[in-house]
Amino acid sequence: METTARTVVDKPIGVVWAALADHTAIEQWGPGLRVTVDDSGAEEPGGVGAVRRIKSGPAPAIVERVTAVEPGRSLSYVALGGVPFRGYGGTVRLTERSATSTEVAWTLHASRRLPVVEGVALAGVARVLLTLFTRAVRRG
Repeated sequence: METTARTVVDKPIGVVWAALADHTAIEQWGPGLRVTVDDSGAEEPGGVGAVRRIKSGPAPAIVERVTAVEPGRSLSYVALGGVPFRGYGGTVRLTERSATSTEVAWTLHASRRLPVVEGVALAGVARVLLTLFTRAVRRG
């Protein structure tokens, strides 16, 4: 199953990409978030093979591995743990709309177990991630 949330941000694509590629900037999305990145298996810092751990309070950390990077355009990842969906992963694609605006498309996928319930939940997660990310980008 797959879902995509989209919005346009009034920021140049380079600014949006810089925010997306900076994994530790996830800490700015919401209070109490802590992010660590293990680049030991990565081709380059934060690149393919990097593992990021996103921790919020007492909940288990969300652990994700970066699986693809097209600099300035897209970043893909898969969850290794800490999410309620089996086969969970995502891709964030950036498209320049003008010199000063960028479309952000956040696509999530997961294995289908309970299609209706998980489909609604996955769409909600995509919307929340997109909202938190773009709010942080807009604040700069």
